[in-house]
Amino acid sequence: MQGDLERVLFDEPTILRRLDEIAAQISTDYRGRELTVIAVLNGSLMFMADLLRRIPLALKLDCLSVASYQAQTSGEVIFKQVAPPDVKDRHVLILDDILDSGHTLAAIREKVETARPRSLRICVLLSKKKRRAREVDADYLGFEIEDEFVVGYGLDYDERYRNLPCIGVLRKELITSSK
Repeated sequence: MQGDLERVLFDEPTILRRLDEIAAQISTDYRGRELTVIAVLNGSLMFMADLLRRIPLALKLDCLSVASYQAQTSGEVIFKQVAPPDVKDRHVLILDDILDSGHTLAAIREKVETARPRSLRICVLLSKKKRRAREVDADYLGFEIEDEFVVGYGLDYDERYRNLPCIGVLRKELITSSK
């Protein structure tokens, strides 16, 4: 599968070093408080598992599943859960794999805000350097990348490549040929 990459942007040791740094910052920021983490499935699964193991705080974990592929075209985000997790008066951290158009994270942020958390922050592994359709800022950021199609470490193309231990740019001919 790694042969399908045009190039590797971040190898596994680089990703894990950056997760150590993010975890240290989150641990400092939430010291003495219980944290509720809401992970956006499926893309954040690897990121979530590796990051949370590095955070030595009491925390609760919940997951949201959304149809984010629709967000890239129409801006509509479909939530697969009937109700958001109960986060009233809690310190909430939303984890997602990538900040791209902003549609998905903006919709999730708005839905979680309706539950009246005490605080709400966003952590993403990757953020694309581009103009967003919706204004969203990450409080914690792994890496900033160019506007390229990336896979690996949870990120997929057509549900493939999630299990790559690195993050890389998928060869363009593979994106068009399989659709």
